[in-house]
Amino acid sequence: MTSNATGPTTGALHVVREHPLCAETPATQLPQPLTPAPSVYVRSNFDTPVFDATHRITVGGAVDAPLSFPVSDLDAMPQHAVVMTLECAGNGRLGMNPVPPGEPWGFGAVSTTVWSGVPLSMILERAGVRDGAVEVLASAADHGPRGDANGEGNPADVRFQRSMPLHVAMHPDTLVATHMAGAPLTEPHGAPVRLIVPGWYGMASVKWLASLELLTEPFTGYFQRKRYVYDTGEHIEPVTTARVKSMITAPVHGSHYEREVTVRGWAWSGTDVITRVEVGIDTGSGETWRDAELGTAASRYAWTPFLLPLVLPPAATGEATRAVTLRTRATDASGAVQPEQIIWNRLGYGNNAIRACTIHVVS
Repeated sequence: MTSNATGPTTGALHVVREHPLCAETPATQLPQPLTPAPSVYVRSNFDTPVFDATHRITVGGAVDAPLSFPVSDLDAMPQHAVVMTLECAGNGRLGMNPVPPGEPWGFGAVSTTVWSGVPLSMILERAGVRDGAVEVLASAADHGPRGDANGEGNPADVRFQRSMPLHVAMHPDTLVATHMAGAPLTEPHGAPVRLIVPGWYGMASVKWLASLELLTEPFTGYFQRKRYVYDTGEHIEPVTTARVKSMITAPVHGSHYEREVTVRGWAWSGTDVITRVEVGIDTGSGETWRDAELGTAASRYAWTPFLLPLVLPPAATGEATRAVTLRTRATDASGAVQPEQIIWNRLGYGNNAIRACTIHVVS
């Protein structure tokens, strides 16, 4: 299946916006269990901030002992690695109708790689979390103007900030990360330090981390209540856990194949492990569904491989090819199932609807 995003594909990334940089993993790299580091998707809300060797991370708010330490101190602390599928909440926005405002993401704003660093819980324990703390607010070093920060038409300078519940921050797999794919972070991916929040959409994994603050009340900042929210027109809810989803990586949409075809792809969910992937097959006389074989995911947070070998009928008499439409539907252990229809929302987040892949079978 191919991305619908527009913009140049340089080989390593498919750029959907140059300033600030937003770029997808190319379709040619999506079949890889671990996305090559140069092809891990990039989402930036503002221009890349400039750091120097004096950059320090501060920890404050509802703590017993506020901290301030250089990033280099993290290297001396116990390290932990997590294999994780990271997906932008806006992935698939161009598949919505009408297309909501926002970055013009096709379906390539998702990647899987190894993140490593220090468990966030270890840092918070050193600071001493006070009773009454309910959230951890992560503030990035990047900032810029937003026209609706103080009401429509009233721009203000906004720093990128997101909060998470304390229990998510204290999970042993939530990281203050300094490395990706075994190498130091690059600038587009948040160097020198970022958060990694497994199971959540990418906005929670704050890049270019500057400070952490323990809050006694839920955060109500711009990127928590005005952006990265599901706004249906009737209610607003912050975007958090990644919805259950699947994609076909082979066969390729629009291509020609012999009758023997193996459907392959990935399924993932931020809520729980994948327990089932079904493949819908329509050869022209109605759709039937079959269970695919599931492989082993690299971790609880990494996408699960699936495959289903098929022998498809030949083209009808007098026809050169037969159009066959394939679809996949994933289910996780919580019982969540990919929806048939897109769950439309004003800002275009969380599109996990079933997608179609049409191929042409030659006689």
